[in-house]
Amino acid sequence: MLFRQLFDKESSTYTYLIASGRGREALIIDPVKEQTDAYLGLIEQLDLKLVRAIDTHTHADHITALGDLREHTDCMTLMGEFTKAECVSDHVREGDTVDVDGVRLKALYTPGHTDESFSFVLDGAGQREDAVFTGDVLLIRGSGRTDFQGGDPYKSYDSIVNKLFTLGDETLVYPAHDYKGFTASSIAEERRHNPRLAGKSAEEYAAIMNNLDLPDPKLMDVAVPANLACGR
Repeated sequence: MLFRQLFDKESSTYTYLIASGRGREALIIDPVKEQTDAYLGLIEQLDLKLVRAIDTHTHADHITALGDLREHTDCMTLMGEFTKAECVSDHVREGDTVDVDGVRLKALYTPGHTDESFSFVLDGAGQREDAVFTGDVLLIRGSGRTDFQGGDPYKSYDSIVNKLFTLGDETLVYPAHDYKGFTASSIAEERRHNPRLAGKSAEEYAAIMNNLDLPDPKLMDVAVPANLACGR
């Protein structure tokens, strides 16, 4: 399996490019508009055909590259069924599987950071360990804020504890952001060591999230409307 983790320094966003091998069909998760040329260059170098571009949710801290990638590659753009972005080509529901040339992603509805967030579980099929792309709902030793875009700390707790934490211990966790230099974690690590969640009740978690007192993302007023139009 071909797997690339790409990083946008300005927004601390991770983007993931996945294919079953060189010269094959590929998908990309949470692409950033300013990195479009870099993605296209890498896709060409690896002789890939991009057929799916996925956003885990409507991002508030950067503009998506979904629209630009669709224009350049004719790929299908995809988000969860509850998105308000009418520009996407297709939607997934809980339990749906996205299959791109043998790369299989199972969709999990994981609201909490936003009310339309989805995570995507990769079946490694013996080529690598299973993985989950959590968007912003579960971060490495943290979790996505719950104070805008329909966020809800109790829904976040339920999504993480009762859905994501039920995945296998060795399942790798790949979030959409990291601000401390971590690149990946595992379900077992986060279940045991995530300071917001380990040993915490839903009420304790909600109290933590409701008292973060974070400023709005700098680009929120620009990014959200743009992303509802797939970044165009």
